[in-house]
Amino acid sequence: MQSIKLDVQVEWKFINDKFLSKKVGKMPEIEPKDKSLKELSGIHLWHAPMSSCSQRVRLVLSETQKTFISHLVNLEKDEHSSASYQNIHPNGLVPALVNDGRLFIESVDIIQYLSRENVNFFDDSYKDLLRDADASQMDLKLLTFEFLFRGAPPPSKEVFEKFQKSHNNDWLKKFRIDFSKGFERQRIKDAVIRTAKAFNKLEMCLSDGRIYLSGNNFSLSDIAWIPNFHRFNLMKWSFEETPNLKRWFASVSQRLSYNEAILEWQPKELIGMLDEYTMNRISSGTNITSFQRDI
Repeated sequence: MQSIKLDVQVEWKFINDKFLSKKVGKMPEIEPKDKSLKELSGIHLWHAPMSSCSQRVRLVLSETQKTFISHLVNLEKDEHSSASYQNIHPNGLVPALVNDGRLFIESVDIIQYLSRENVNFFDDSYKDLLRDADASQMDLKLLTFEFLFRGAPPPSKEVFEKFQKSHNNDWLKKFRIDFSKGFERQRIKDAVIRTAKAFNKLEMCLSDGRIYLSGNNFSLSDIAWIPNFHRFNLMKWSFEETPNLKRWFASVSQRLSYNEAILEWQPKELIGMLDEYTMNRISSGTNITSFQRDI
């Protein structure tokens, strides 16, 4: 994932858990700028309903039956650009998780940390798929904004400028500017090409008849990719060339965690609006499948 330079001091610590060192490698937690977080007990999650990274974390919490205190961050109202939230997450992104005073801010780190005691979630081949899922986030974001969020009314000049002044994440501010101007067609096409390659790799994993992405056990590999498939389903991405991937999603979407972590958090009115916009793009021949046909 593209690194982001910020004017914040982040102190990296590492978990010394033997199991993690053997199976995952050392994972970072950060020293919170908001020292009150150190006083929190239990699991606290700052998240957004439609955030794919938030969905990953909620999936693990559901699968491991861990209870958590929910702190919703309204991205539409730019709550992630507030000083108070950026004192929690220095990059001003979601999710952020605190467990008994320890702060984690990267979704892949968080899901590994939360499932460290569940041996079935860790298998020999999942690490590459986790890295791939993490690397796909930039393309997922760009394609989501283009093919789902483009239909929303643009922010007022005042709201736009306030975000640019208050948010510390230079990459995110530049992304907002690019979106307001319209993404270049080649940039969209490149993101579609990389996404297709990633899905083709998953298709190959499943081509030997395995039930899940890393074998016959449901694992973090599946959890990392479920939100991505779900998001591209909303965009009406064509999965005709990846029948094994369609079969896999038909199976994993029947799990209770899929309903608890994804469907129950989706605002029904918003989903209806996104579907209407997507159908309009299909009618005009400018939807995401029109880019798929070009690759």
